[in-house]
Formats: sequence, C-alpha cells, structure tokens
Amino acid sequence: MHVKYRLDEPNDTRYPVKRNLQQIANNLRFNYDLATLKGDVFGGLTATVVGLPVALAFGVASGLGAVAGIYGAIAVGFFAAVFGGTKSQISGPTGPMAVAMAAVVTLAGPDNLVEAFSIVILAGIIQILLGLLKIGRFVAYTPYSVISGFMSGIGVIIIILQILPFLGHAGVSGGPVGAIRAIPDAIPDIDYGALVIAAATLGVGVLWPQRLHRYFPSTLAALTTGTLLGILWFVDAAVIGEVPTGFPSLQIPTISGGFLVKAIQPALILALLGSIDSLLTSLIADSMTRTRHNPDRELVGQGIGNTIAGFIGGLPGAGATLGTVVNLRAGGRTPVSGAIRAGILLALVLGLGQYVGNIPLAALAGILLKVGWDIIDWRFITRIHRVQREHLIVMVITMFLTVFLDLVTAVAIGLIAAGMATAKQLERLELDSVISVPILDQIFFAGFRAAKNMDLFDASVGLVSLRGSFTVSSSSSLITTISEDIREHEIVILDFSDTVYIDDSAALVVEQMIDVAVHENTQCILTGLGGVPEINLRALNAIDQVPEENIVDTLDDAKVVALNMLGHDSARETSSDQRQSLLEEDTSLGQVR
Repeated sequence: MHVKYRLDEPNDTRYPVKRNLQQIANNLRFNYDLATLKGDVFGGLTATVVGLPVALAFGVASGLGAVAGIYGAIAVGFFAAVFGGTKSQISGPTGPMAVAMAAVVTLAGPDNLVEAFSIVILAGIIQILLGLLKIGRFVAYTPYSVISGFMSGIGVIIIILQILPFLGHAGVSGGPVGAIRAIPDAIPDIDYGALVIAAATLGVGVLWPQRLHRYFPSTLAALTTGTLLGILWFVDAAVIGEVPTGFPSLQIPTISGGFLVKAIQPALILALLGSIDSLLTSLIADSMTRTRHNPDRELVGQGIGNTIAGFIGGLPGAGATLGTVVNLRAGGRTPVSGAIRAGILLALVLGLGQYVGNIPLAALAGILLKVGWDIIDWRFITRIHRVQREHLIVMVITMFLTVFLDLVTAVAIGLIAAGMATAKQLERLELDSVISVPILDQIFFAGFRAAKNMDLFDASVGLVSLRGSFTVSSSSSLITTISEDIREHEIVILDFSDTVYIDDSAALVVEQMIDVAVHENTQCILTGLGGVPEINLRALNAIDQVPEENIVDTLDDAKVVALNMLGHDSARETSSDQRQSLLEEDTSLGQVR
C-alpha cells in the first residue's frame, strides 16, 4: 500500500493550515507490502506466545488476577501501537508496573478494586498530559552507557529467571536474587524431561539456519519443537495451563475530592514509571532498527492504553523490552505487529486459550534464554577494553542495579553517574574557552591619546572573556581560577560578547566574581551582554552590584569607561596625532642611527 498526499506551497507561512496538513501527509506516507505484513504477523504471533505467560504472571503478582494481565496486554498493547510513537514497540504489563500496581492494590484494599482501577485511569491521563506538554523528548538525552547497562541488565535478568524453568522447576518470588538462591537446591532435583525440552528448544533457536529465518522465524521453530516434544514424549512436563476467558466488565471510576487527593501520588508514580519504562524501551528499539521514535506521541499512546486498561479492569503497562525485542527479531517492523498481538490475545480471551495451554514452560524457558542472551549489549561489551573508564563505570553500575535492585533506581543512578562523568569532560572544555589575561595599558588603550602618557609596564586592566557555554560543570573551578586574576587589577572587564549560554550555577559564579572585585576595590565593567546570558544573570540579580553605566555594548565602549575610571582622557587619536607620533618615532630612529 502506498499512500500519498501532495500540497502546493507547504512552507508558505501564509498557509499554516496547508503546512500542518503537509506534516500529517508526511507522517502518512509509507510503503507496506506482503513481506512487511508477513514480518508483522510473525512478530505479533511470537510476541503473543512469549508474552502471554508473562502477562498472566504479572496479573497474579499485582493482586488483580491473571485475567487482568491479559486485559492490560490487550488494551495497552493495541492503543499504544496505534497511537504511540514507536513503530515496532510491543506494550503490555511489565515487572516495574506490576510491582507498582501491587502497592496501589494494597493502598486501595483488595475489596475496593474500583479505586485501584481509578488510579490507573488517572495515571493514564497524566501520561497523556506529559506527552502533550512534550516532556518525553528529554528522555532521548539518555547516554548510551546507561542504555547499554539497562539492556544488558534486562538480558541477565531474563537468563537468571529462566534457569529454574529450564531445569523443570517453578519460578520463585524475589526476582533474580530469589532465583539465584533457589538454584543450588534445584540442581539435585532436575526434571530431565523438562531439561530435554528446554535444551532442544534452545538448540533449535540458536542453530536454526539463517536462510530459513525469512520463511519461518527461529523463535517459532523452537517453540514448535518444544511443544511437540512436550505433547508426544515428555507429557509430565509443566505447561502454561488454562487461560482465563471472558469479556471484561466496565469499571466506573471513583470521582471525589478526597479520592483525588489520595490518588494523585500513586497515579503520578505509575505514570512516571510507565513513561520511563516505555521511552527507554523505545530507545532500545531505535538502536536495533536504526530509526527514531516520537517520544511525546509515545507517551500519549501509552496514556490512552493505560486509561482504557483502567476502564476494563486491566493491569497498567508500558513498553515491554522483551516483547519488543522478540517482535523485532521475528520481523515485526510496524504498529500492525502490536495490533495483531492484541488481536490474538483478545481471541485467546474469547475462547481460543485451549490451543496454547499445552505449551511446556520449559520450551518458553529455552526461547527466553536465547532472547536474554541476544538482549545483552555484546556490541558494547566486546569493545570494553577501548571504552573510557567513566563510561564503563556508568554501564556497570546501571547493569548491576537493574539486575539486583530495580529498573527505575538503576536508570536514575545511572543518569546521575553519567551526568557526573559528562560534567568532568565539560569542565575542561568550558575552562579552555575562558580567556583571562593582563594587558599592558599602552597596548590595551592603543588608539587613545592617553596611551602615550601611560607607564610602559602598567597593566591596570584585566580582561576576562567568557566564550561559549558555561554550566555547573565548570562553576567551582571557574571562580577559583578567575578570582586570583581579578585581585591583580584596578579594573576588570567581563566580556560576554561570545557567550552563548549561562546556566544558574554559572550565573551565580559571575556574581561571586563581582563580589570578589567589590571586596578588592576592583572596578567592574561588563560588555557584550545579551540573549540568554543576560536574561539569566538579571533574573538571578547576579549583576546588581555593577552600575548600569558600567554595562556597555562593545569592548571599545568598555575602554572608554575604563579610561574615565583611571582619570585619563578618553579622547581618541586624530589623524594629526597619528602623523605627529610617526614623526617622533622617525626622529628618534634617526638619532639612534
């Protein structure tokens, strides 16, 4: 399918409606063929089979029940795919959202689930507002070292959690730490039937020929192999079991002043958690597909999905890293794959669940082990010996906390560590952009009559030129470096002509420089102020101690003010003065000869 929409004069400012329609037309222009459809079908089907047990488990873990996990996967998966900003993303219940929802259920009480679902609806509305306010684009500034640590951590978690099912044992609570503690006790009591199924499934997934992948994805081939082994030979191996069925009932939200006051905090936590989880998964999808998602639109899509999930009694969700990676590996590339996945889940709820109930859990464990291995960022790890130490530390911290603590804390601390590492690099770059030099008076005031009468070795004026951007990164070093130069002169000129940006920390450093000058009885002149630097300096009252007559436009104007401060004539040399000066120089040279 090829959709086109053409408008004349799309950039003409006289036609804003045409311009907006042109943008919409550009978004609608895409190619969709049979190969893309096949990839989306395989992607949606594979993501369904792999994600179904996860949705059931998260529904139980949240306290809402298994069917709530499926309802959430349907609502969030469909609406986030259709209205979201990441083409290949699969959305649904995730670990962080399930844990947060369990806290919401505890807060509302198991007998008052209407309140719990009302909080979910409120969280979805908050996500929509975050998208409309264009907050999502800031997540795009996440450093790759944090993304790499997050990806690798997710891969390690998947591998750890699937070791017990791989050996034929049920999963345990406590996340990766609980699974690690349970492994030693599970090894002596291995279910060899499940082990054979899992090993065969894993083997097919790893060894499946690449040339066959385009016709039949390795994930489905592995799942088929494991399922046949479970049905025909190892019939005692644990299976998914009965899938809950039935239509959801509409949940009418609770609306009252008292409820809103109590609900805003948990709803905000759910909204922020789901937003961070989704946008980080979008970044991972971007790194795999070499595309770029629309973060604000993604938040709107996720918000719509969670709002609908709350109305039908579903578990809130977010962009699911596992489902997205599985979808991409199987060939899914457009929102159609997410919509197909939601449609298959809806069919399962309406009565087709019996056809997946006999899939062995060991087969899923084999598939997930391969998926976990693929999620680990081997591209970064194999280059670890060439990575800067600061970036390596950030990656390791993020991965460790993702595995052994939780996703949000890992990302938050990873971002802080990455910010500190970046600040260290920016400090050097910003300080290199500062020019602070004493200038001999005769040279500095060249072109003025007073320069002739000045002492040859006097340097009454110091010039501090701030070029480029200045942030918190260089603030502490900047005041230490410049203060000593300020004390050595009668007058200091702070030149902002080439200053592009000053943040609040740097603005307060400028105020400290002026304080040092006042304390040392050094006169201050500011020149070249304008734009963002002037706005920030004046907003924080950082230059209030400098008289307005000492704030000038150009360096030449600053020289005039400085001469007046020093008690010299600020008149410039005329052409006759210049001729007389040349004559005097020529006379002196003749005497020397």
